[in-house]
Amino acid sequence: MSAGYSLREVGKLLGLSRSIVSRLVEAGFVAPARGSRREYRFSFHDLVLLRAAQGLSEAKIPSARILRSLRRLRAQLPEQVPLAGLRIEAVGDAVVVSEGQAQWRPDNGQYVLRFQIESPEGGITFFDAAETADGLSDEKWFEKGVALEDVDAEEACRAYREALAENPLHLDAYTNLGRLLHANGRLKEAESVYREALAKCGADGLLLFNLAVLMEDLKRQQDAADAYRAALSADPDMADAHYNLALLCETQGLQQEAVRHLSAFRKLTRAR
Repeated sequence: MSAGYSLREVGKLLGLSRSIVSRLVEAGFVAPARGSRREYRFSFHDLVLLRAAQGLSEAKIPSARILRSLRRLRAQLPEQVPLAGLRIEAVGDAVVVSEGQAQWRPDNGQYVLRFQIESPEGGITFFDAAETADGLSDEKWFEKGVALEDVDAEEACRAYREALAENPLHLDAYTNLGRLLHANGRLKEAESVYREALAKCGADGLLLFNLAVLMEDLKRQQDAADAYRAALSADPDMADAHYNLALLCETQGLQQEAVRHLSAFRKLTRAR
């Protein structure tokens, strides 16, 4: 049996299709050996470089820069995979390779990808950008928050706040955190979350709709109406926003606007 990994094994380990791996080979990012039947046989080095090349390509790094940087990286990779594992990550505009407690930079190219690679005894495990050396990423914290909502609301809120600490522009984390705080009676906290989200992420239909519902619960009818109007400016097809705003307009004596929004609501719900 030929040494190294087959094309199929590479696809399974890296989560890449055969066509993507073939394109990366054709582009010159790796030069795998050939087996007895002329099939590709990939080394561990090839796996590292393939994963890096794919991620950097997705990050819109120019192909020429990727090729130059990965060639330098390949020349510096250790011959044997250390049991402590390798971790390759972008730190600012530099690539840092961690080997146990030691860290080294293969070059000064500007990378934006973060990933880590470990090789414990018994096989190779690849970890993508979801988990960095400093802990969970914003997406992993967000997923944790979603999973905890029906189990522990307080821990779910903490997870969403951790997601926002990692990424202050994570709109879904703001939306879910505000909704969860609202549902648990923490109305002022929910408003602060929504206001911060709007300031940092801009107008979003769902975010503004949730804020409007919150304003109604706080008995701030005019603020609620304004938020519904803003939500509809961002997303004119929000049927529930049309309906709720129609009811508010009726209470405020704005009959013409109420009729218009009720008509829009009926039109949208008939279309479903």
